[in-house]
Amino acid sequence: MFRKFTREDIHTRSNVKSSIQRNLKAKLIAQYPKLEEVIDEIIPKKAQIELYKCEGKIHLYLVNGEVLFFQNFDELIPSLRFVHKFPEAFPTVQVDRGAIKFVLAGSNIMCPGLTSPGAKLPEAPGYEKDTIVVVNAENKGAAMAIGKLIMSTEEIKEVNKGPGVEMIHHLGDPLWTFSAD
Repeated sequence: MFRKFTREDIHTRSNVKSSIQRNLKAKLIAQYPKLEEVIDEIIPKKAQIELYKCEGKIHLYLVNGEVLFFQNFDELIPSLRFVHKFPEAFPTVQVDRGAIKFVLAGSNIMCPGLTSPGAKLPEAPGYEKDTIVVVNAENKGAAMAIGKLIMSTEEIKEVNKGPGVEMIHHLGDPLWTFSAD
Protein backbone atom coordinates (compact mmCIF):
# COMPACT_ATOMS: atom_id res chain seq x y z
CA MET A 1 0.00 0.00 0.00
CA PHE A 2 2.84 2.42 0.83
CA ARG A 3 5.39 1.02 -1.59
CA LYS A 4 5.55 4.23 -3.67
CA PHE A 5 4.21 6.78 -1.17
CA THR A 6 5.75 10.28 -1.41
CA ARG A 7 4.98 13.79 -0.15
CA GLU A 8 3.39 14.51 -3.55
CA ASP A 9 0.67 11.98 -2.67
CA ILE A 10 -0.59 14.29 0.09
CA HIS A 11 -3.44 16.47 -1.17
CA THR A 12 -4.60 18.36 1.93
CA ARG A 13 -3.57 18.84 5.52
CA SER A 14 -5.93 19.96 8.30
CA ASN A 15 -6.56 19.80 12.03
CA VAL A 16 -9.25 17.42 13.25
CA LYS A 17 -12.16 18.88 15.26
CA SER A 18 -12.58 17.67 18.84
CA SER A 19 -15.91 16.00 18.02
CA ILE A 20 -14.24 13.97 15.29
CA GLN A 21 -11.37 13.16 17.67
CA ARG A 22 -13.91 11.62 20.07
CA ASN A 23 -15.36 9.58 17.21
CA LEU A 24 -11.85 8.41 16.23
CA LYS A 25 -11.12 7.33 19.80
CA ALA A 26 -14.40 5.40 19.94
CA LYS A 27 -13.71 3.76 16.58
CA LEU A 28 -10.16 2.77 17.63
CA ILE A 29 -11.52 1.18 20.82
CA ALA A 30 -14.25 -0.63 18.89
CA GLN A 31 -11.73 -2.01 16.40
CA TYR A 32 -8.95 -2.72 18.94
CA PRO A 33 -10.61 -3.20 22.39
CA LYS A 34 -7.28 -3.60 24.22
CA LEU A 35 -6.50 0.08 23.51
CA GLU A 36 -9.28 1.28 25.82
CA GLU A 37 -6.99 1.43 28.88
CA VAL A 38 -4.39 3.59 27.11
CA ILE A 39 -6.51 5.66 24.69
CA ASP A 40 -5.94 8.91 26.63
CA GLU A 41 -2.20 8.25 26.54
CA ILE A 42 -2.34 7.65 22.78
CA ILE A 43 -4.47 10.70 22.06
CA PRO A 44 -4.26 13.10 25.02
CA LYS A 45 -7.31 15.30 25.64
CA LYS A 46 -5.53 18.52 24.61
CA ALA A 47 -3.58 16.96 21.73
CA GLN A 48 -4.20 18.17 18.22
CA ILE A 49 -4.68 15.46 15.61
CA GLU A 50 -3.67 16.38 12.09
CA LEU A 51 -5.32 14.76 9.08
CA TYR A 52 -3.41 14.31 5.84
CA LYS A 53 -5.64 13.30 2.94
CA CYS A 54 -3.63 11.34 0.42
CA GLU A 55 -3.87 9.70 -2.99
CA GLY A 56 -6.07 6.59 -3.13
CA LYS A 57 -8.48 7.78 -0.40
CA ILE A 58 -5.93 7.15 2.35
CA HIS A 59 -6.10 9.38 5.42
CA LEU A 60 -3.09 9.68 7.74
CA TYR A 61 -3.74 10.73 11.34
CA LEU A 62 -0.79 12.38 13.09
CA VAL A 63 -0.31 13.34 16.73
CA ASN A 64 2.75 15.49 17.50
CA GLY A 65 4.02 15.03 13.94
CA GLU A 66 3.99 11.20 14.10
CA VAL A 67 1.65 9.00 12.06
CA LEU A 68 -0.28 6.96 14.62
CA PHE A 69 -2.74 5.32 12.29
CA PHE A 70 -4.22 5.64 8.86
CA GLN A 71 -7.60 5.01 7.36
CA ASN A 72 -8.26 3.10 4.18
CA PHE A 73 -11.97 3.37 3.41
CA ASP A 74 -13.67 2.66 6.76
CA GLU A 75 -10.90 0.75 8.54
CA LEU A 76 -8.37 2.28 10.94
CA ILE A 77 -4.94 0.65 10.62
CA PRO A 78 -2.12 1.32 13.10
CA SER A 79 1.29 2.45 11.94
CA LEU A 80 4.30 0.37 12.98
CA ARG A 81 5.57 3.18 15.23
CA PHE A 82 2.23 3.06 17.04
CA VAL A 83 2.33 -0.75 17.27
CA HIS A 84 5.84 -0.61 18.78
CA LYS A 85 4.45 1.50 21.66
CA PHE A 86 1.49 -0.83 22.39
CA PRO A 87 2.36 -4.25 20.88
CA GLU A 88 0.00 -6.30 23.07
CA ALA A 89 -3.07 -4.40 21.83
CA PHE A 90 -3.21 -5.90 18.33
CA PRO A 91 -3.83 -9.33 16.75
CA THR A 92 -0.43 -10.85 16.01
CA VAL A 93 1.07 -13.58 13.83
CA GLN A 94 4.71 -14.65 13.57
CA VAL A 95 6.70 -15.70 10.52
CA ASP A 96 9.72 -17.98 10.44
CA ARG A 97 13.23 -16.65 9.77
CA GLY A 98 13.10 -17.57 6.09
CA ALA A 99 10.25 -15.14 5.45
CA ILE A 100 11.89 -12.08 7.03
CA LYS A 101 13.74 -10.80 3.95
CA PHE A 102 10.61 -11.16 1.80
CA VAL A 103 8.41 -9.35 4.33
CA LEU A 104 10.91 -6.48 4.58
CA ALA A 105 10.86 -6.25 0.77
CA GLY A 106 7.07 -5.76 0.92
CA SER A 107 5.99 -9.17 -0.35
CA ASN A 108 2.75 -10.79 0.73
CA ILE A 109 3.30 -13.53 3.30
CA MET A 110 2.82 -17.07 2.05
CA CYS A 111 1.05 -19.67 4.19
CA PRO A 112 4.14 -21.90 4.67
CA GLY A 113 5.95 -18.94 6.28
CA LEU A 114 3.14 -18.81 8.85
CA THR A 115 2.85 -22.56 9.56
CA SER A 116 6.44 -23.83 9.57
CA PRO A 117 8.54 -24.33 12.73
CA GLY A 118 9.43 -20.91 14.14
CA ALA A 119 6.17 -19.37 12.96
CA LYS A 120 3.15 -18.85 15.20
CA LEU A 121 -0.54 -18.55 14.51
CA PRO A 122 -3.11 -18.15 17.30
CA GLU A 123 -4.85 -21.19 18.72
CA ALA A 124 -8.37 -21.97 17.52
CA PRO A 125 -10.65 -20.15 16.86
CA GLY A 126 -7.94 -17.75 15.64
CA TYR A 127 -8.58 -14.69 13.48
CA GLU A 128 -11.13 -14.23 10.73
CA LYS A 129 -10.41 -13.35 7.11
CA ASP A 130 -9.71 -9.60 6.58
CA THR A 131 -8.40 -9.11 10.13
CA ILE A 132 -5.59 -6.54 10.37
CA VAL A 133 -2.61 -8.32 11.96
CA VAL A 134 0.79 -7.29 13.24
CA VAL A 135 3.59 -9.45 11.84
CA ASN A 136 6.45 -10.43 14.13
CA ALA A 137 9.53 -12.43 13.16
CA GLU A 138 11.01 -15.48 14.80
CA ASN A 139 13.55 -14.45 17.49
CA LYS A 140 12.91 -10.72 16.99
CA GLY A 141 11.44 -8.42 19.61
CA ALA A 142 9.57 -5.77 17.64
CA ALA A 143 6.91 -5.98 14.94
CA MET A 144 8.18 -5.73 11.38
CA ALA A 145 4.98 -5.38 9.35
CA ILE A 146 1.24 -4.91 9.30
CA GLY A 147 -0.97 -6.88 6.97
CA LYS A 148 -4.47 -8.12 6.31
CA LEU A 149 -5.38 -11.80 6.44
CA ILE A 150 -6.38 -13.11 3.02
CA MET A 151 -7.97 -16.15 4.69
CA SER A 152 -8.72 -17.06 8.30
CA THR A 153 -5.90 -18.49 10.41
CA GLU A 154 -7.71 -21.85 10.47
CA GLU A 155 -7.80 -21.87 6.64
CA ILE A 156 -4.09 -20.94 6.53
CA LYS A 157 -3.32 -24.02 8.67
CA GLU A 158 -5.51 -26.28 6.50
CA VAL A 159 -4.55 -25.03 3.02
CA ASN A 160 -0.89 -24.19 3.76
CA LYS A 161 -0.19 -22.84 0.28
CA GLY A 162 -0.55 -19.53 -1.48
CA PRO A 163 -0.60 -16.09 0.10
CA GLY A 164 -1.95 -15.84 3.67
CA VAL A 165 -1.33 -12.19 4.56
CA GLU A 166 -1.56 -9.18 2.23
CA MET A 167 1.17 -6.67 3.10
CA ILE A 168 0.05 -3.14 4.04
CA HIS A 169 3.02 -1.50 5.78
CA HIS A 170 6.50 -2.73 6.75
CA LEU A 171 9.75 -1.51 8.28
CA GLY A 172 11.66 0.69 5.86
CA ASP A 173 8.74 1.56 3.58
CA PRO A 174 7.93 5.23 2.80
CA LEU A 175 5.35 5.46 5.62
CA TRP A 176 7.96 4.23 8.12
CA THR A 177 10.39 6.95 7.02
CA PHE A 178 7.69 9.67 6.67
CA SER A 179 7.95 12.73 8.91
CA ALA A 180 5.62 15.71 9.08
CA ASP A 181 8.46 18.24 9.16
